[in-house]
Amino acid sequence: MKELDPITLSVIQNGLIQVCNEMDLAFVRAAFSPVISEALDRSDGIYAADTGELIAQGELGLPIFVGTMQFSTQAVIERAKEVRPGDIYIVNDPYLGGTHLMDVKFVRPFFYKGKLWAWLANTGHWPDLGGAVPGGFSANATEVEQEGLRLPPVKLFKEGTLDEEILSIILSNIRIADQRIGDIKAQAAALSIGDQRLTELLDRYGEDVVTRSIRELKVRASEQMQAKIADIPDGCYHGVAYVDSDGVVDEPLKIDMKVTSKGNRLHFDMSGSSAPCMGPMNSVLATTKSSIYLAMKHIFPDIPINAGTFEPLDIDDPEGTFLYARYPRPVSGCAAEVSQRIAEAVFNALVDVIPDLLFAAPAGTSGNLAVGGYDPEREKAYVMYVISGGGYGGYREGDGLSNGCSTIGISKTTPIEVMEQYYPVLFEEYSLHEGSGGAGRQRGGFGVNYRIRLRRGEARASMVMDHGRFGPLGALGGEDGGTNKVLVEAGGQAYVPPHLSKDQDIQIRAGDCISVSTPGGGGFGDPFDRSPDLVARDVRRGYYTAEQVRERFGVVIDPGTGTVDELETYRLRTAAE
Repeated sequence: MKELDPITLSVIQNGLIQVCNEMDLAFVRAAFSPVISEALDRSDGIYAADTGELIAQGELGLPIFVGTMQFSTQAVIERAKEVRPGDIYIVNDPYLGGTHLMDVKFVRPFFYKGKLWAWLANTGHWPDLGGAVPGGFSANATEVEQEGLRLPPVKLFKEGTLDEEILSIILSNIRIADQRIGDIKAQAAALSIGDQRLTELLDRYGEDVVTRSIRELKVRASEQMQAKIADIPDGCYHGVAYVDSDGVVDEPLKIDMKVTSKGNRLHFDMSGSSAPCMGPMNSVLATTKSSIYLAMKHIFPDIPINAGTFEPLDIDDPEGTFLYARYPRPVSGCAAEVSQRIAEAVFNALVDVIPDLLFAAPAGTSGNLAVGGYDPEREKAYVMYVISGGGYGGYREGDGLSNGCSTIGISKTTPIEVMEQYYPVLFEEYSLHEGSGGAGRQRGGFGVNYRIRLRRGEARASMVMDHGRFGPLGALGGEDGGTNKVLVEAGGQAYVPPHLSKDQDIQIRAGDCISVSTPGGGGFGDPFDRSPDLVARDVRRGYYTAEQVRERFGVVIDPGTGTVDELETYRLRTAAE
């Protein structure tokens, strides 16, 4: 058998990724919902026929879905019967390898020359799946049924034909049902594109070459990850992160992360974390594991993604904690919020030992805000879903990025012009959350402020956010980033949610406003080591006030010239030492 040469291997690797990229693009271009078409909350991948292991994922897909789609595909394989070309299974059950209910997976068998050769799968965030509140983010649900419609793997398409009976069940249980058919057809069409492109790849290079390449790429990805891990000194490292609350009981939830490095493997133990919670901040096992996968991908971004990437990572099932949710625990916050705290705990555990590869904590919240109501002018119901960015943490070589995507994905805020066109709202502000970047030798990036006014009708607002109680962690002496803030002005009264960043069913009417300020990133290194000239530049740009930099960076700005008062700065920093 002819040995695979490096060029062929590289071509096959990129060919598989390109298949997934084309599925991603087809999905985005055809999707109806702005949360998919504009915010890019979706992913596509190719999975092994027998094991469901990840073969390739699109470069445009959300990282958190890397692991979870592998688990949900495995759940389909376990339950699939009489699989035929053109079948598509739909599943969103969080306990069967899922995330929260709004992340709906389509899984399609791929046949080549009459043989089941692989599975194609994608995930799209649907703006509503029923449940207690529009948008599905029930901040104080106490059981999963309150969060929406839960679907085990069922054939929505049978040999290419949409099953109208199953569709009618789904549409009868969700809001804005008339608008979902566009997303359903877009999601199915993306898998059809994948079927065509993967067939073309196999036809061009041959089944044997592609099969052997996939096997070799998995081995090499594992070896690359092992080589990176081998550079981490042997030892046991401890990191902690906190979820503000579960939305029901106003107490923090602790993620206790112990990472043991030994040779070329890492072991993860979360058994010291908080017990299962009443509210919707429980995390299913697939999301918990996927959060660790994506954390390691953040640390070693040059390693290609397939099942081999995760092979050197040994993760204990965190049974008895809120990181291993079982039915009927509510889970709407697991993928969007808890996942980011898990990754943050990994970063916190390893930043001291590999500081050149890591950074202070990023904003770490997707800022999920859903507003649902009836537009009297257009005479139809709507659900508006807002994802917002925040600051990245400072790192060895520079300051954190402002208004970056969340830790778990590439999802971005839908352009405000699009939301104002679709929904009866007006964005009165969209600006930097000045002062929110954590102080450090390299400061954190800044979050954003936005303010939405309801223009007409009535609506209900719900939110599941985080970092309202604790800001993103600083690293190596850096200050924590600024916290998330929410303010609702309704009927002439100002309202701050009791859980700071989590609430549901807030009634608003025309003229009422919702204001949100997202977190900044943590600072990296001692703030008093930051160049006074850089601090002065930040003040001139309006990022911090003179009072803030005096307190947080030990730099005194001359009020007359706006430059550094070097003598007073020296005295202040010397006194602090």
